[in-house]
Amino acid sequence: MAILKFRTNVKCQGCKMAIATLLDAEPSVKKWKVDIYDPDRILTVDCDPPDPARIIELLHRAGYQAEACETN
Repeated sequence: MAILKFRTNVKCQGCKMAIATLLDAEPSVKKWKVDIYDPDRILTVDCDPPDPARIIELLHRAGYQAEACETN
């Protein structure tokens, strides 16, 4: 399992609910969270197999932007 991180424009609980449907339905996503209080609105996704392009595609489908960022 890999942990992927993304900068997003998810800003509120309503935004989180909008992406939840798609992320929860994605078989590769085991769990996820987004920190709406971080200036970069960091989305953290535990997934297997890791596919950053797929996560970005899901957020775009929901009307949000995502950009992969470095993990530590």
